[in-house]
Formats: sequence, structure tokens, C-alpha cells
Amino acid sequence: MYDPTRLAALVAVAEAGSITRAAERLGYTPPALSQQLAKLERETGTALLVRHHRGARLTPAGELLTARARRVLDELDRARHELARLTGLSGGALRLGTFQTAGIQLLPPVLSAFRRAHPDVELSVADYEPPAGVAAVAAGEVDLALTHTYEPAVPAPLPASVTAEPVLVEELVLVTAPGHVLAGDTSRLPLAGLAGQPLISMAPDHPPRQGVEAALARAGATPSVLVATPGYALVCALVSAGLGVAVVPEMVARTAVTPVGTRLLEPGDLRRTISVVRRTGESAPAADAFRALLRGAFGRAHGVGHGSGT
Repeated sequence: MYDPTRLAALVAVAEAGSITRAAERLGYTPPALSQQLAKLERETGTALLVRHHRGARLTPAGELLTARARRVLDELDRARHELARLTGLSGGALRLGTFQTAGIQLLPPVLSAFRRAHPDVELSVADYEPPAGVAAVAAGEVDLALTHTYEPAVPAPLPASVTAEPVLVEELVLVTAPGHVLAGDTSRLPLAGLAGQPLISMAPDHPPRQGVEAALARAGATPSVLVATPGYALVCALVSAGLGVAVVPEMVARTAVTPVGTRLLEPGDLRRTISVVRRTGESAPAADAFRALLRGAFGRAHGVGHGSGT
């Protein structure tokens, strides 16, 4: 049994007329491609190419093997497409729900990787502010949804019809105007250090943030501006303009469009968990493949200390 990669290399040389041009097409260096061809010649026990200063030509054995190789490679390509259709990753659709900042900061590279791997799957993305994405999955409006929960908070029970898989946990950090007295220190700031500070609040009636807002109120932060809808870009802009300080997810702070100072808090138990929600007991190849990509991408984001926000 000959290696299909080496057969493809032989076909490429036959079509390009030279090892150098074939290597460019295949993404090899010429020496690496020559090594593959040499291995194929050892496997066949005969010379397949005659190399000359203008390129390379096939020997009679090379011509025979190239003709058969084209058929083999065509069959393998057909098999790949048929297997993709069989497993549901060729054609079909994947419907995704996300909240805004995850959709901007974390989802695009995952969508790009999925599209490269499964170009025939139709993708759609809808915006759902948590916890609306959970309800959308339960209702069958989307196949998967990114959602989040905050700590501290009263746990909100999930419908029995859905399952949430955590993919990223991030701390909440303090953001201030550049040069603020509380910024620029590498030590953690105790929550009590927020006493008397004007706070850009994410609206105490916003369910996911209620526990966090209560903790900040107990620390003595004084509401200065209430942002009635959960928009972290607006919060950071108000902070940057000097209207107050805010406590936001770490990636929000790191990727803020407007300049802000940041500082870690003590204790570091103000957190947010981003999860992907699916219907319980339901397995679909496209959704499963996308979840696997999410785990890898979000794990890398967590490894460099990044997270995401609404």
C-alpha cells in the first residue's frame, strides 16, 4: 500500500513538470518534496522520475503509477465527501446564539476555523443577552448558545431540556480612568478600597449582575451612573471619561476601545463563567464539532488571562 501523500506528490510533479513548481503548489520545500518522492521510489523498487536541469519527467514506471494514482486519489476524495455527508458535516446548518462581546471577541476565530473545516455547513448567528440564549436553545430556535453567569449570584436553575458546559472562567477587575489613584498598582485592591468611589453600575435590576452589584454596594461603592442595558463598551467609555470606576470582566478591560486603567481585586471571587448551552441528550455532528473548537479556543484565551463580556 503506497502512501497517498506521496502519490499526490508524484501527480503534482507530473502536472507541474518540475519538483520546484510542484513543491510550491503543495506547500513543501523542494528538498522535502524530493524526500517524499525518494521514499515512494524505494517503496516501488524502481525509478519514477528522471531529473534534469529543466525539471523532471516521468519514467515509464512513473507514468503507469501516476495514472493509477489519479484514480486512487479521486476515489479517496469522493470517500471524504461521502463520509462528510454521512456524519452531517457536509450540508445542513448550525444555528448559534451569542451575547455581544463573546460574539465580537471570542466567536469569530472559532467560526473561521469551523468554516475552513466544514465549508458546506450553513452558519447563522443570533444575538441573545443572557439568559435569553438558554431559552432559545430550549425552544429549538438555535442549536447552541453562549451564555454567562456571575459570582456571587443566586444560582438560576436550568431547564431540564438543556445542558450547560463551562468553557471559560474569568475574574472581574476594576477599571478606572487612566492615571486614577487606584490604578497602576500591581497589588490587589481590597473591595473595601472602593468605599466612596463613584461607580458606573451595570444596573442592579440586571439579573446576571445582581449579586456583583450587591457585593459592590456592601463595599461602599457609590452609584454614580446607571447603565440600564448591559453594554460594557459604553461602561468603559464612561469610565475613561472620568465619570466613575467600574468592575468588568477581564477581557473587557484588556480589549476596551477607550483607554482605561485596570487593577485586580481582593478577594478574587468576583467571577464570570462563560458556558455553551445545548439540548440535553441531543448529539449533532456539526454542533459537536463546533463545541470541540470552542473548548480549544476558549482554553487558549483563558491561558493568556483573557475572558469576555457582554
